[in-house]
Amino acid sequence: MNKKEMMNKYKQTVQPMGIYQIKNLKNGKISLGSAKDLQGRINSNKFQLKNGLHINKEMQKDFSDIGEQGFSFDILDYLKPKEDSNYDYTEELKILLDMWLEKLQPYNEKGYNSKSNKPTNC
Repeated sequence: MNKKEMMNKYKQTVQPMGIYQIKNLKNGKISLGSAKDLQGRINSNKFQLKNGLHINKEMQKDFSDIGEQGFSFDILDYLKPKEDSNYDYTEELKILLDMWLEKLQPYNEKGYNSKSNKPTNC
């Protein structure tokens, strides 16, 4: 298999998708999000936080103050892929994220999420 074939096969492979959590281990605050590519989204968040570029300024400040060792990056829930390779998972991920937001309430002193600005990071 050549490089082009391997790249096409990778693109056709459904990546693990679902709900992730970023947790401040010092104060217990969490941030929840959803992604069609969980590992890619976690890696993106880590990169942004390490480089001072994260959109969530409060979490960025905490990360800059205590460092990466003070945070955990966890997958909370997976969305099972469908047989149809063209299926759009956006709505299912939104519903799943809403369920987790309702369950964990990661707002104010409990988290970095904002009720008025729900994450839509599919």
